[in-house]
Amino acid sequence: MTTTASLMGNAALCPVPQPLPMFASAVRAGFPSPADDHLDVEIDLHRHVVKRPAATFFVRAEGDSMLGDGIHHGDLLVVDRSLEPLPGRVIVIAVDGELTVKRLERVGQRAYLKASNPAYKPIPLEGCESHVWGVVTHVLHSLPGATPL
Repeated sequence: MTTTASLMGNAALCPVPQPLPMFASAVRAGFPSPADDHLDVEIDLHRHVVKRPAATFFVRAEGDSMLGDGIHHGDLLVVDRSLEPLPGRVIVIAVDGELTVKRLERVGQRAYLKASNPAYKPIPLEGCESHVWGVVTHVLHSLPGATPL
């Protein structure tokens, strides 16, 4: 199944910031070590991932074509429509009326949409009606067994 996107909504600035604790020490993914149990700063996740609220929206990814970029079925994507869709960037694009998430690639003067899952072939944009909705800037996903976003 190719990865498509469903619109979730715009990213409005929260009227009241919702800062959460951010600890000074990094968390190791290997052998556990004693961690500092003091707080360094607070971080508002919304302000961290949404740089331009008026140009940012959220979509939900569906499918498995972008697994190589860490985009899984059900992930929440942060999309900024003010960024230029340059080759190499992951974009949300409507192709013949259907939203999809792919990496934009160019070969000469031809543009393609490339999945990061090798099971999917590149999609040539030549001859298709297409409209870029924005550039994916962040991916948020739940780990197995956690409550989905």
